Amino acid sequence: MAGPTDARIYLLDEDDRRIVPGGPAVIGPDGVREEIPPAAFRVLQHALEAMRAGRAVKIIPLRTELPIDQAADAVAVARDVLRKHVGAGEIPFRSTEYVDWVQLKDVIEWDNRRQAATRAVLDEYWASDSDDDDHPS
Repeated sequence: MAGPTDARIYLLDEDDRRIVPGGPAVIGPDGVREEIPPAAFRVLQHALEAMRAGRAVKIIPLRTELPIDQAADAVAVARDVLRKHVGAGEIPFRSTEYVDWVQLKDVIEWDNRRQAATRAVLDEYWASDSDDDDHPS
């Protein structure tokens, strides 16, 4: 589960938006129960966890296809960095007369791969560093 300081983008596909009979629900102050998809419940849990930890929560609806610069802002990556990776063919895009568009899911997948690769390099570095400490010269 995400921590209270963990920024996330939740992108629900068709299956994720389905309501499950007897599944999670939100109950308003008037007692009216509104069933919600399980994935939406996880979003609410994340927001509540952050708020309980004294954090502010910002919710911004995003389109699933965005101009490259807006997609970069959404995943907190420098615009020129994302443009470089789109230009290198790592992220599919389509062009109109004035704008290059990317699918948000493609950008999120790319960002997840990039972060995983960074973590792997750091893990390898720290593992080799601790090995060096075990075997002094």
